Parts: sequence; structure tokens; C-alpha cells
Amino acid sequence: MRYNNFMESQKTIGIVGGGQLGRMLTLAAKQLGFKVVVLDSKPNSPAKQVGADQILGDLYDPKALKQLAKRADYLTIEIEHLDAEALEALTDINTQINPSPSTIRLIQDKFLQKEHLHKAGIPVAPFKQITDENSATEALNKLGGKILIKTRHGAYDGRGNMIVKSKPDIKKALKLFKDKQLYAEAYVPFEKELAVIIARDVNGKVVTYPTVETIHKRNICVEVIAPAPINENVQDNAEKIAKNVAQLLEGAGIFAIEMFLTNDDKILVNEIAPRVHNSGHHTIEANKTSQFEQHIRAISGLSLGDTSMIVPASVMVNILGERNGETKLAGMDKLQGEDDIHIHIYGKSPTKIDRKMGHINATGPTIEHAKKRAKNARKAISI
Repeated sequence: MRYNNFMESQKTIGIVGGGQLGRMLTLAAKQLGFKVVVLDSKPNSPAKQVGADQILGDLYDPKALKQLAKRADYLTIEIEHLDAEALEALTDINTQINPSPSTIRLIQDKFLQKEHLHKAGIPVAPFKQITDENSATEALNKLGGKILIKTRHGAYDGRGNMIVKSKPDIKKALKLFKDKQLYAEAYVPFEKELAVIIARDVNGKVVTYPTVETIHKRNICVEVIAPAPINENVQDNAEKIAKNVAQLLEGAGIFAIEMFLTNDDKILVNEIAPRVHNSGHHTIEANKTSQFEQHIRAISGLSLGDTSMIVPASVMVNILGERNGETKLAGMDKLQGEDDIHIHIYGKSPTKIDRKMGHINATGPTIEHAKKRAKNARKAISI
């Protein structure tokens, strides 16, 4: 009887998206005693594989979103590329939605995101809206002779960006991004890319995680170093800027603030993610409270957890697909008994070149030790 009463009193987390982030959110939510239901278009989503109920449907389908909201006490997202207006239309359903749909809509448009930050005094790279070849040429001349032309919507993992240095480059970019809304951003030479994971609960309390360094190849995050090898002044400035950014956003949950550290130790905000993020995957083993548990705590009214690290150093290495075809995981047996190596496989199929198939968290006494362990583990695994 006690068990039945407990099951009846369980609250439900609804997640728009059932990919790897939904999977790790599901694991965290279940550990805290929540039920989970996700909306995803793939029949056997990564989140479903670890115990989430699933509504099979498109993330942009208002009817499917409404069905999800009716089943959830708390509704959240694992991806910002969805219909924010459809989420806003769910006001007649007694479900708490976090982050705020207005925040999702703002962040979906990278140009409006940059405008919002700039107007609030947050340091960002110079940028300019472009609509045609003439405005793109003007941006190239005004922003320093080397720019990034970016799509305003839908870009991620290197998609939707192109470096432009000349008028012929402009023509290529406009052809590549035909019919897309675009903007231009000055190319910033930087020393490091940094990220701060920040959490805000439903009462407005904010906590930050130690700043990390993110390493990118082909515009895809391949490695995260925690804590970032930066001086104390940079660390304090990064945390201060992240908190200032969080004040500009509505809603509860995890927000990832991605930054550039310039050669003269200045910080520029690059992008915001209104959700759990690749730059926080190491927190599963390296911090007292993972970003995934923290997100569930933040949106459900639970108290926020301790964000401090429980190890001196941690390095996360993404497991990216190296071929196109059926997923065939091998090499895990080589890593048995390695206490400082933690493998997270996402249950995706097929594998594709540069598709995120999993990640490795390595912990250790120093960054160099953890990095070596993580990279050796990555060499042992094929997928």
C-alpha cells in the first residue's frame, strides 16, 4: 500500500526531446523519484531506452506538445529548436514550463540574442544584420575585413556558419544560406573558449559551476577541461558575466553561457543555451550535483545542489561517429576496472560522421592526467 501511495504521488517531468540530453535528464529525474515522459519523433529514443515513457511525435506538433503538457507536472526542453509559440499557447494547462517560452524564442534567433545582450551591456563581438550582398559587403568592411556570416535560426555544431574574407566569399555564403535570415559577426581571435553552467530555481536563486574550457574541432565540441586553466581574475569575471546574463533570461533551469577569452584576458559572450549542455557533461562524475540533477531540482521546486567539484580535475571527451552505418559498439571490455574512467553511450543508431554517440569522463589529480586517461579510453572504443 505504501508503494502504491508513493507511485500515485509521484510527479512527472515532461521533456520536449528524447535524445542524449533527455536520456541523462531522465536518469537524474528517476533517481530523484520523478516519472518522466518525453516527446520525440524516433520510436526508440535514447530517453525511452532508460525508462522514460514516450509520446511519438514531432517537436513542432502543437497537438503532441499539448498531449505532453497534460501528462506533466513540470515541462522542460532538451533542445531549443522547437515551436516556442506552441509552448506559449499551453497557458490553459496547469503545467509549469521552464525555461520560459519567451526565453527560448529569444535564444532561437541568434541576432536578437546578440542584440539583447548588447543592449544590456554584456560584452559581445561586434555584429550586424545583413539582408543582401550590399549589406554583407558593408559588414565585411566595417567589422574588420574578416567576418562570420551566420544563420539566425537553427544553427548548431558548426552548421550555419561560414568565415568570409572577400566579396567572392560573400557570394558563396549567400548561395549556401539561400532563403535564410542572416547576420554578420566580427571574427574574434581568441585565446580560449570558455563556458559557465549556471542554474536558477523557480524562486530566482542562482548558483554557478566552475568555469570550464571547451575545445572545438570543425566547430564541434570535442573536449571539456574542468576547471578551466585560467587565472583567478578571469574566473571571477566569467562567473560575474554569466550571472549578469542569467538575469536577462526568464525561467528556471540550467543555462550554458559560452564565451571567448581574448588574448588580453577580456571575455566576450558567444552564445547561450537554455538547457543542459555539452560543456557540463563532466559534472556527472566530477561535481557534487550533476547539471542534469540540478536542472530537475531547479524546475521542480527542489533546493539547488552543491556545484563544487569533488575531484581535482576532470576531462570530458566526446565520442563522435567516424563513419556512416549501423552502430557497432566495441572496446568497452578493455576499460573494465578503470575507476577514473566513466563511459556514457547514448543508444543512438545509426552512427554518422561527427554525430555525438557518447562521451567519456575522466577524473584525476591533474588536468594532464585526466586528459591522457580520457584520450586513451577514446582510442579503445569504436562505435
